[in-house]
Amino acid sequence: MNREEKKIVPQLRFPEFKDNWKTARLKDVSSYFNGKSFEGDVQENGKYELVTLKSIDTDGNLVHSNRYINDDVRTLSKGTLVMILSEQAPGLLGMTAIIPDNNKYVLNQRIAEIRPTDKVVNYFLSMSINRNQSYFSRLGAGMKVQNISKGNVENYELSYPSIAEQKKIANCFSSLDVIINSETEKLDLLQDHKKGLLQQLFPAEGETQPKYRFPEFKDDGDWVETTLGKCLDYLQPTPYLVSSTDYDDKYETPVLTAGKTFILGYTDEKEGIFKENLPVIIFDDFTTASKFVDFPFKAKSSAMKILLAKGANDIKFMFEAIQNIKFEVKTHQRHWISVYSNLEILKPKDPKEQQKIADCLSVADDLIAAQAQKVEALQEHKKGLLQQLFPNLNELAV
Repeated sequence: MNREEKKIVPQLRFPEFKDNWKTARLKDVSSYFNGKSFEGDVQENGKYELVTLKSIDTDGNLVHSNRYINDDVRTLSKGTLVMILSEQAPGLLGMTAIIPDNNKYVLNQRIAEIRPTDKVVNYFLSMSINRNQSYFSRLGAGMKVQNISKGNVENYELSYPSIAEQKKIANCFSSLDVIINSETEKLDLLQDHKKGLLQQLFPAEGETQPKYRFPEFKDDGDWVETTLGKCLDYLQPTPYLVSSTDYDDKYETPVLTAGKTFILGYTDEKEGIFKENLPVIIFDDFTTASKFVDFPFKAKSSAMKILLAKGANDIKFMFEAIQNIKFEVKTHQRHWISVYSNLEILKPKDPKEQQKIADCLSVADDLIAAQAQKVEALQEHKKGLLQQLFPNLNELAV
């Protein structure tokens, strides 16, 4: 059976559409243009915003570059697609975004302009390209920075239905994006709210009392000065290190790092699980990054300290106090014993005030976590719809 005889249809379809989808190269349904270099003309403010390699995120959103051009040059039209040709971070090579306004944006080098013809709807085309980012990753050439060429882009093969069905699919995802963006904004507001609470519930630099105190502690006076080492004990992670990195999401026990990744994976190892004295703080001895942990875990790196509260100190309060510390890592060394444990902090005289502050911030954390899960669920729903409303990419194989 040749390509023309193949029936290419998605798994899920709006009932009014029955026709077979067509296939084409990107060059058959769009025009390609390269950006240009503006290195000597870029300013922090100006007439036209420059679309750079940092202007598109992994979700296909256009991000402000805060770089501008004043020269009168050819600007981008509303609805035009812009594509990343040089990967600055994993998952970005070949990603596209849509220009939202006329005559406000200018294209920088290593960004392509893709102008759809009347055969495809721009939003539909952008989704079709972005859902197959792995195609461009496979083609990326370069030792340090992965690059794709005009030929790579123009030979991208896609499938597409009638304009009416494209618009229906595009409207479906556009409505879903509005909901996702709204819920993401709520998440951002909650995170900002917590930052505001931290500023109110902890003394500002140079102060000895916070701006806001719970009524029962208003007459307790100044907070007392102490050090982290007087408030926190530490354990070495050696007994809790994972033996194998054969992780799988079906396993139960998370393997943690104090860095940005936090959960590296899940292990089925049954021995050496840290589950006593929870919650704790895990502290990266080299970077000083920290995470609050209230569930059983195993550790990946020996360059970690497990911190526990001493005496009547509240571990959650201590974690938030650590987040308020401004400390710049200057040397590659283990920091907890020699440096960090000696850093001074302020704490309330009454341990009950510590707990009250910790409880307040924990409520904020719970709201943030619930909202983050809501956003993640919507994003997963969108991924599922993308898989069902577009044909399987294997259908296009020769």
